[in-house]
This record gives sequence, C-alpha cells and structure tokens, in this order.
Amino acid sequence: MTAPTTPTAPDRLLSVLAAFDHAHPALSLTDISRRAGLSLTTAHRLAGALTRWGALERDASGVYHVGLRLWEIATLAPRGLALRQVALPYLEDLYEATHENVQLAVRDGREVVYVEWLAARSSVGVRIRVGARWPLHATGVGLALLAHGEPEFQEAYRTGPLASFTPHTITDPERLRRELAEVRRTGAAVSDRQITDDALSVAAPVRGRDGTVTAAVSVVVPHADARVPTLLPAVRLAARGISRALGWRPDIPVTGEDPATVPHPTAMGEEPRPKHAPGPALS
Repeated sequence: MTAPTTPTAPDRLLSVLAAFDHAHPALSLTDISRRAGLSLTTAHRLAGALTRWGALERDASGVYHVGLRLWEIATLAPRGLALRQVALPYLEDLYEATHENVQLAVRDGREVVYVEWLAARSSVGVRIRVGARWPLHATGVGLALLAHGEPEFQEAYRTGPLASFTPHTITDPERLRRELAEVRRTGAAVSDRQITDDALSVAAPVRGRDGTVTAAVSVVVPHADARVPTLLPAVRLAARGISRALGWRPDIPVTGEDPATVPHPTAMGEEPRPKHAPGPALS
C-alpha cells in the first residue's frame, strides 16, 4: 500500500486557488481553509502571499476574490484569449446568420471548456458560460473534439463512466463509437437534447496551424425548431474560417488522421469567406 504523499508548498498554494470556482467566486478565510484542506493559520499565510502578489483580492468585509493578476496571466494562454480574439469575427458572423447561441470551446482532459459564448435574449436557454465545463460526450463541441482525439484516449473515454443528464444523453460505449465515426465522416457533430430536453447543438472542429483539432465551434438552437441541414454548412464554414485564421491550410498533412476525414474548404460547394463577410442566410 502506497503511503499518502505530504503536500508540498506549491501544492498548498495551488489548493488555495483551486478553492475558488464558478459556484464559489467569493470565499472567507474559513471557507478557503475548509475547501483547501488547510489549517486556518496556513490558509491565512498563503492567502496573504497571494493577495500581495495580486492573485487574490480582499474586500472591505474580509472576503477574498480572484485577482486581476491571474486574469493577466491567463490571457497569455494560446487556447484562451488569443484563440478567442482570432475566432470572434467568425463567431459573430455565425451569430448574425442564426441569432442563436454560438459557442467556442477547447478540450481539457475528459471535459470541454467554453472560452466564448454569444447569445440573444430570445435564444434557447443553455447551461453554459465562459469557463464552464461539461463532459465531452454530452455536448456538440465535446463530440467534435473527442472524435479527433488520440485513438487511445477515445477508447479509454468510451469505456469509462459516461455521465447522463437527460434520457437522450449518450451512455452506451458502442453508440458513442458510432457517433464519433460519423463526426469524422461528416466533419460536424450533432448533439440532440443531451444536456437539456429542449436544445440541439451543431458543432464543427477547428484546426490549428499543424492541422490538428484544437477547438470546436457550435450553434445551439431549440430542438423543436432545429434545421440541421441548414445549420451544418454554416457551422462548418465558421470552423474553417477560424482554422484558416489560425494558419491551417487544407494541403497540410495531419499526423495520425485519415486525410479523407479532413474537409477541404470548398467541400459541399462552400467557398472560404473573409472576416466580417456576411454569413449564410438561415431563412
């Protein structure tokens, strides 16, 4: 039996930061101590050091919040603000074409993390926000990312626990295998009522300079009014526009991926469009 390891100083420092999440954006010192598993004295010392550096901020009531210094560091992440800035013109085009929820996401382990979200007041309600996480198999962007992950990772994911959120959530490993194959064949993913009973998502993969899939873009619409054949080319077009802006070219070979699954920009008669060009009408 392996003896438990003693947390190092960096471990304890990071545990203070990890105590904050979307459900707990503001914490007292007692809350930090409890959620980080630290003594009150240690939590006080580490929170003080993080506050002096700017990673945390303490308001007049003594409650701690995440500080701006962390946001400044986070903007340097290539899959964060940098990706969002490149993608935003294409996301805006897709939004103008649909006036529905438009999302951009990346993969982090077994989860999808949303880095941008555009929505209108009349859009179908979705349970996401920037920074939110969901299991890969239960979302359109997640399926698009998972389908292009390493084969070993896909196999391990399929045979692992598949969380269920509605009666329509994919929980069968064989069905998930077929879904992923279909995503690779068509260049897009359709996730129907997997998170909520009233929403459908259409997503497409975004490729980086070397041709590997680094992100996914999607549009989420009401299930009852979904026009998937019309949405598919619009979402693919947005994804290819972002890919090209990131430096991808269709003639770049993708290591470990079947070239037949890498869509050419002129597939289905669609020509690449420049930034801010009007998107396809979805009438």
